[in-house]
Amino acid sequence: MTKKDHDTPLLDELKEGPWPSFVNGLKRLSQDEDQQYSGQVKDLLGQLEHSYETRRGYWKGGTVSVFGYGGGVIPRFSEVAEKFPESSEFHTLRIMPPAGNHYDTNTLRKMCDIWEEHGSGLIAFHGQSGDIMFQGCSTDQVQPAFDKINEMGFDMGGAGPALRTAMSCVGQARCEMSCFDEQRAHRTIINEFLDEMHRPALPYKMKFKFSGCPNDCVNAIHRADFAVLGTWRDDMKVNQDEVKKYVAEAGRKYTIDNVITRCPTNALSLNDDDTLDVDNKSCVRCMHCLNVMNKALSPGDDKGITVLIGGKRSLKIGDQMGSVIKPFMKLDTDEDFAALTEFAEEVIDFFAENALEHERIGETIDRIGLSNFLDALDVDVDPNMIAQPRTNSYVRMDDWDEQAEKWEEIKSQSADAAE
Repeated sequence: MTKKDHDTPLLDELKEGPWPSFVNGLKRLSQDEDQQYSGQVKDLLGQLEHSYETRRGYWKGGTVSVFGYGGGVIPRFSEVAEKFPESSEFHTLRIMPPAGNHYDTNTLRKMCDIWEEHGSGLIAFHGQSGDIMFQGCSTDQVQPAFDKINEMGFDMGGAGPALRTAMSCVGQARCEMSCFDEQRAHRTIINEFLDEMHRPALPYKMKFKFSGCPNDCVNAIHRADFAVLGTWRDDMKVNQDEVKKYVAEAGRKYTIDNVITRCPTNALSLNDDDTLDVDNKSCVRCMHCLNVMNKALSPGDDKGITVLIGGKRSLKIGDQMGSVIKPFMKLDTDEDFAALTEFAEEVIDFFAENALEHERIGETIDRIGLSNFLDALDVDVDPNMIAQPRTNSYVRMDDWDEQAEKWEEIKSQSADAAE
C-alpha cells in the first residue's frame, strides 16, 4: 500500500528561491516507489513541516552503535513518532572518506546501492567533520549497512567526545600551490590515533585538517583544533616572462588595481618594464597574487608546514581561529612525519589531561594562557604566534636585551638547521 504524502506548504516555499533546495531531493526520494524506505522519507517531510509549524525540533538522542565501535553512529529518535511512525528512527552513519576526497564512479554507485537497500537513500558528501553522511536508517539496519560499507574498505568516522574524522584538500593530486603531501600526512595521523576516534575518551571533540597551502581550502584555520597548512620560507618564485604576458593581456591599470594595490603588506611593485619586484620579507602568504597570476607566481622551493592550534566554531567563548604554534616544520622525510605525529600525540595527551568536560582545546588555551600551553609542550615562544599587535602603550623593558639575545640565538639555530 502506497503511503499518502503529507501536505508541506512551508517546505514547498523553500523550492521557490533561486538556489537548489534540499526539499526537491527529499521529495524525489519520497516518490520513488522502488525504494523500500520511501515511506520513511515521506514521514520525514511530514515531521519537518510540523517542526516548521511549531518552531520546535523533535529529534532526541539515544544509543546506537555497531560491533567493536564506541562512536560513529548519530542516533535520532522522533518525539512525535505516533504522528510520523515511519520516521520514528532516522539514524546517521558517519563514514571516513578517502584522504583528499578521491572517489571513482563505481565506488559512488556502490554506496548509493547500499543506502537504497538499507536506508533512506539520502547521502551528504561531506559533513562538517569531513565524513560521508549516510542519513536515515532504522536501528535494525545500522549494522548490516555498515558491514557492507566496511567490506568496500571504508571505516566508521568519529562522533562524540573523541578524535573526529580528518579532512585534507585535493593537494598535490591537482593543485600547483601544494606545499606538502597532504594525503600522507592525513593518513599518518589518523592511522596512528584511530583508537582515539573509535573509542571516545577525550573531554570533547578534536579535529585535524590538512590544507596544502595558505588558501586553506578545507577551512582548517577556523574549523580545526589542529590545523596543518602548507607554506614556504624562501622567496616566492617569479616568472617575469609570464608577468609581462599577464600585464599585456590584462592591462597595466588592471594589474596595478587588482594585484599590486591589493597586497595587504605592500610587498609588490610593478616596474616600468612590466617586471615584478617582491619584498619577500613583507609577504604574509595571503595567496592573492599567486591565485590571480598563477602562471607567473608560485610558492618557493623551501616548502613545509605551519601548525595552528585551537580553531573552532562557537561554543563557550565564540568562534576562534587557530594560533600559530609551529611557525615552520619540514615535512619531507620519514623523520619529519614522525616528528609531526609525536607533536600531535603531545597535543592530544595535553588536551585529555587538562581540558574541562565539553571544552575544546582552543578554549583550554584561552583559559590557562598561551604561555602555559607552550611551556607544557616545551615549545619556544616565537613572534609569529602573536595574533595582533598590543593596544596598550605601556611596555616593560626590563629584560628586552635578554629576550633579544634569546631570539637571535633561536634564529641562528634555525638557519644552521636549514643549511
